[in-house]
Amino acid sequence: MKAHLLLFAVLAALPAARMANGANSDPEWPCIQRKVPELSIGQVWTGTDLPDSAKQWDQDSTVSDLADQLVRRSNPIENARKQISNYASSLPNDQVNEKLQQLFMGVFDKINAERDQIISGISRYADKQRELAADIRKKASEVDKLRADPAADTADFTKQNDQLTWETRIFEERVQSLSYVCEVPTLVEQRLYTLSKTINESMRKN
Repeated sequence: MKAHLLLFAVLAALPAARMANGANSDPEWPCIQRKVPELSIGQVWTGTDLPDSAKQWDQDSTVSDLADQLVRRSNPIENARKQISNYASSLPNDQVNEKLQQLFMGVFDKINAERDQIISGISRYADKQRELAADIRKKASEVDKLRADPAADTADFTKQNDQLTWETRIFEERVQSLSYVCEVPTLVEQRLYTLSKTINESMRKN
């Protein structure tokens, strides 16, 4: 494959960043999905206003441990819903709402922290991709020069062209991985919405 065709493949492999720029305030964000650095409670909690005591969820080891289990994506969501229901059923009537509010707050804080790490990881991944793209463009230009030079060493040309082909293949595989990683914040948010709804539905209604 000619170097300029490899370069075209590199450029064509970056549509997500170009498409995302129109929908995001961060021009370096590589995902089509809009970048939301941090969720707000109002986006996911539809219950009554949370009291200050809800922020003390980390002082109850049972609540904290359950929140840990609920946010794990390896924990099937139906099982998580059942865990919430079982926990609510185990509480004295006068403690149900307070403890469930704390549980929601624990889940919310943990998922927000996880999303922050994921988003930071996506940004670092995209930075690396831009570095790789720049390097491939440079190598492609060098290979094209060798191709056009009748006095160029054939072995050197073959070596550099093979290296360019290999790096381009790696770059494209990373683009495919990035497309998947870009979905992760949305999957985490969907889990939070489901857990929030289940917790709210488990509260005692006065």
